[in-house]
Amino acid sequence: MRSVRARAAIGATLVVAVALVAAGLAVLLVLRANLTDQADLQAEVAAREVAGQLATGTPYGELELDDEEDHPVQVTDEEGRAVVVSKDLRAITGTGTSGVTPVPSASAGASPSPGDGDDDDADDDDDGSRPGRGEVSSDDPDFSDGTATVDGTTADYRFAAVEATTPDGVTLTVYAGAPLAAEQEAVNTVRGAMLTGLPLLLVVVAGVTWLVTRRALRPVEGIRREMAAITASEDLARRVPEPGSRDEIAALARTTNETLTVLEASVERQRRFVADASHELRSPIASLRTQLEVAEAHPELLDLPGAVADTVRLQVLAADLLLLARLDAGEKPGSATVELGALVREEVSQRTGDRIAVSVEVPQGGAFEVNGSRGQLSRVIGNLLDNAQRHAEGSVAVSVAADGRGVRVEVRDDGAGVPEDERERIFERFVRLDDARSRDDGGAGLGLAIARDVASRHGGTLTVDRAAEGGAAFRLWLPRPA
Repeated sequence: MRSVRARAAIGATLVVAVALVAAGLAVLLVLRANLTDQADLQAEVAAREVAGQLATGTPYGELELDDEEDHPVQVTDEEGRAVVVSKDLRAITGTGTSGVTPVPSASAGASPSPGDGDDDDADDDDDGSRPGRGEVSSDDPDFSDGTATVDGTTADYRFAAVEATTPDGVTLTVYAGAPLAAEQEAVNTVRGAMLTGLPLLLVVVAGVTWLVTRRALRPVEGIRREMAAITASEDLARRVPEPGSRDEIAALARTTNETLTVLEASVERQRRFVADASHELRSPIASLRTQLEVAEAHPELLDLPGAVADTVRLQVLAADLLLLARLDAGEKPGSATVELGALVREEVSQRTGDRIAVSVEVPQGGAFEVNGSRGQLSRVIGNLLDNAQRHAEGSVAVSVAADGRGVRVEVRDDGAGVPEDERERIFERFVRLDDARSRDDGGAGLGLAIARDVASRHGGTLTVDRAAEGGAAFRLWLPRPA
């Protein structure tokens, strides 16, 4: 039962079995009802034929009882006593009568006595439940199941009861039977065929379902084996086989390969990140150690400003690495309301040591609110301004404006700009277009990577283009609150 093929085969077999059993029962019921209706019709015709003879005053002994073996007849009086029976009828059940031997007063060849009826014609049908003199009841006959022994053979019959009143006013009930042997034989034949064919059909259904499911799941098994091999080898460059079909399994294989591609890129990114972080940390730590060792041997040669700078660089780099680790771990940006115009003014006002004064362009009276982390968004703006300060020649400007359903913050400078083919690469971690100058300035190539990651976490974007001043224009777009 742990196998999908087994569960599918068993499930399909059970469903088909229930459907076939229900259909078989319905067929048997309909067949039995139709055959019973036919027997009812035959019994009614036979009963009305005899009742018609009695209504015309035919004596008992002269009644024509044709085909007595197939249609045994019994006529009873108002007290339920048999007055006429078929010649070879020896026993009967299901008619509610007292026997099959005719009473002496109504022996063969006799006719009903006028004294057995009512005194006058007017009283015969006062209650409306009996036919009038010389009439056969027009009501639907009563049907019942019973048995009859004819010429020594007992069989099941369907009996129809029809009332008739003789011209002398005697009301009689005619019971005529129709054999149920054909109905029983047909039903038994159909039931036997179903009981024989159902197991064979279920075996075929189970086998076909097993084979079809096995064939359908064969690509899944290939995917499983390849994934197990990838897990064992830790080689994320491998891919699972993709079937040529366009079904769900092919979609699963494609999605699995896409997941492996993303996972491979993520693992490779983490490896590069660890290697680059180790390299970046090694330089300031080595420099700081060297200065401390020189200071220990020659205190007069201590480069205190250099040691402080290396320490600050270590502190900034550690903070950047911790922030990236939190972002990679899926840290939520929060849902606080942040007014970007006020945040930009506040960030610029705190930058008193910049070599180039920053020009701020924020429209008065504008509402530039977004949802997110105030600290992270402040870090993004600070990183963009730091980048602009490193590359600007004489001007740095920052502007805030509404942009569709969001807010746009743009930081521009008049530096050399970013080559078009490098405009995506600069957002990768530890990437420096001017490695020597960035390292001297203390940059580790993480500022723009952090800025884009934070923008993405806030549902926004960060892109770079050419500014009107000739340098780079970094555009941060964030959605307004819903």
